[in-house]
Amino acid sequence: MTHHNPLPSPAVGELFRAAFRAHPAGVAIVTASGPEGAVGLTASSVASVAVDPPTLAFSVTGGRSASVIAAAESIVVHLVGAGQLELARTFADPSAPRFMEDMDWELLPTGEPLLREAQWALRCDIVHRAPLGGSVLLAATVLDIRASPGASAPLVYHNREFHTLLEGASAVA
Repeated sequence: MTHHNPLPSPAVGELFRAAFRAHPAGVAIVTASGPEGAVGLTASSVASVAVDPPTLAFSVTGGRSASVIAAAESIVVHLVGAGQLELARTFADPSAPRFMEDMDWELLPTGEPLLREAQWALRCDIVHRAPLGGSVLLAATVLDIRASPGASAPLVYHNREFHTLLEGASAVA
C-alpha cells in the first residue's frame, strides 16, 4: 500500500519559516574552489551527523556560490565565533566582494580556500547530495580540522540577525 502525503498548505510554509527564525543556529562559512576561483557563503544549517566517520550536513539554496559548493568534491566548513561577525556578514551578502587581498585567507595545498581567522576549519569531502525542494542537502566527511588559537564566544543566527552567546552561560532548569 502506498501512502501519499499531500503538499503542505502555504500557511504551513509560513509557520515553518517563523519557527526556524525563532530557533537559534550556529553560524558557519562554507568555502570551495570552482572553475572561476574561490567561493563562499554563510550557512546556519550546518549540523553534526556522525562521529565515526566524522560527518556533517548542511543545505545550500540558489546563487553561484551555492552551485559551486554543491558541485564541489571538497570544501572547508568554518565554524565562526563573535570575533568573526564581519566575516559572517560579508559571506552572507551575495553582492559583497569576497577573498580580497586584505582578507586573511589562503588556498590549501588541496585547493580549498581557508579563512585563517575562523575558530574552527573543517576540511571535508562531500559524500552525498540530495536535492530537496529548491535546496541541495550535502553530507560531508571531515578529513582535517584546524583550530584557531583566539577563541571567542559562539556566533548564532536568530530571527534574521547575528547574535553572540555569553561565554560560560548555561541554561538553568
